[in-house]
Amino acid sequence: MAEVEVPAPVLPAIAVVETFHSLQGEGLHAGRSAFFIRVAGCDVGCPWCDTKHSWPQAAHPRRPLGELAAEASAAAAAGAAFVVITGGEPLQQPLDGLCAALAAVGLPLHLETSGVGELSGCFDWITLSPKPHRPPSADVLARCDELKVVVTSQDDLAFAEAMAAEAQRRPPSGAAGPELLLQPAWDESAAQELAVAYVRRHPSWRLSLQSHKWLGMR
Repeated sequence: MAEVEVPAPVLPAIAVVETFHSLQGEGLHAGRSAFFIRVAGCDVGCPWCDTKHSWPQAAHPRRPLGELAAEASAAAAAGAAFVVITGGEPLQQPLDGLCAALAAVGLPLHLETSGVGELSGCFDWITLSPKPHRPPSADVLARCDELKVVVTSQDDLAFAEAMAAEAQRRPPSGAAGPELLLQPAWDESAAQELAVAYVRRHPSWRLSLQSHKWLGMR
């Protein structure tokens, strides 16, 4: 009887734009060594987005989860303090499998999201950057650790306060609300002046700058 060839198992995969080891450039963890996994796909459509090439999910290869975990492990050995899952919009792909594969690496897992899509995966830190034209889900608002609002105009400041009020309505567990950050749109002096002036007058907020761009880093 002829031998039946058994096909090799197909490893779970996810569409990925790029991976790289650098410093976190913005937010509360700015300046720390991190390994980034930029997940493909986003239909939020922010006009000022600096990673529009990540939007079409089908344009990027599907990478085996084990391969990504191996890269994260190598980055950990090289000094990465945590793993950042970013995008695109990461929640437009299921993240449970990716988080499970990365758990073996032993590094904290951070998520950067606009909150559009169902929250999946298990994270140690969630950075929510909500957008006025596509508001985030109540679930992500209730669970974020860091609320980081991009400022382009005066309207964004009112939106930021509305999102902060929602995010601080935590369950009766007594969990603290998220850290509040305003981030001026890159290379827009009027936005920088708005954000700086607002933070100066409102001590519950802090300023977030895209330091990686100032330094010419990824």
